Amino acid sequence: MELLEYALVGGILYGIFFSLIGIGLNLIFGVMRIINLAHGQFIVLGAYLAWIISRHFGFNPLWAIPLSVVCATIVGYPLYYAVVPRLQRSGDPEMLSFILFFGIGQMIEAVTGLAFGADQRSLPSAALGSGNIGVLGQQFPDNWWVAAGVSVAAIVALYLYFSRTRLGYATRAIMANRDEALATGISVNRVSAIAFVAGLALASIAGMFVPYLLGSVSPDLGNELTTTSFAIVIIGSLGNPLGTVIGGLVFGLGTMLMQTYYSSWSNLVPYVLLILIVLARPTGLLGKAVRNA
Repeated sequence: MELLEYALVGGILYGIFFSLIGIGLNLIFGVMRIINLAHGQFIVLGAYLAWIISRHFGFNPLWAIPLSVVCATIVGYPLYYAVVPRLQRSGDPEMLSFILFFGIGQMIEAVTGLAFGADQRSLPSAALGSGNIGVLGQQFPDNWWVAAGVSVAAIVALYLYFSRTRLGYATRAIMANRDEALATGISVNRVSAIAFVAGLALASIAGMFVPYLLGSVSPDLGNELTTTSFAIVIIGSLGNPLGTVIGGLVFGLGTMLMQTYYSSWSNLVPYVLLILIVLARPTGLLGKAVRNA
């Protein structure tokens, strides 16, 4: 029973973090219908940003959160206007984005490899707290709780953006029908650029916690993180950013349960869950709700 309690609470904490891992990818796809195969590499960049802040400047890694937003803005806007409008004018933007962002991801991986080497990097374990917080008689490290808390704050901020702001309403209109949104006078490029920057910022913020929850970061981790993000997104519902929360929780609970009881199978089972869910509900767990909205 103690093992089950540990797996369930730990799985929820991990699942909330995994939701943040995938939500930026789903936001970009939902608004622009492009596939960002460099998503994992942007997460890795966020992890290295936190490492630089901590290792070279002696600041708490949490300072990487506002800096991630600044860096995503500086990088995201030029990248969007250089790439995305051209993709959307093509005959098959999804496939072309698949190829283009795969290339961008490989470039980022090569640059980070040259800059930081192939060695794995970690962050000071005590930077986010050196104690444990107990739930149901089980103890969990402070950094798990901080990661979950920041993830919840980011997800709530995104929800409030969608439901309480004019830009959020415009973003939802574009997600529902891009051509109709353009016909009603919405500045589709401006709103899409903001969503693109937000997606990169969310990825970078998630990266700050990767060395804590996944153990370390290295330049070649990006492809694995992209694959994980796709699994989370598809479990929830492709094109529904807030559905990623459900996907993340399912993925986190599945991973933690298997790590607890059958650790040798833990890397396989979440993807088995993905296959089963897709076979049962091809649109994801929240796919029907999206179509009825």
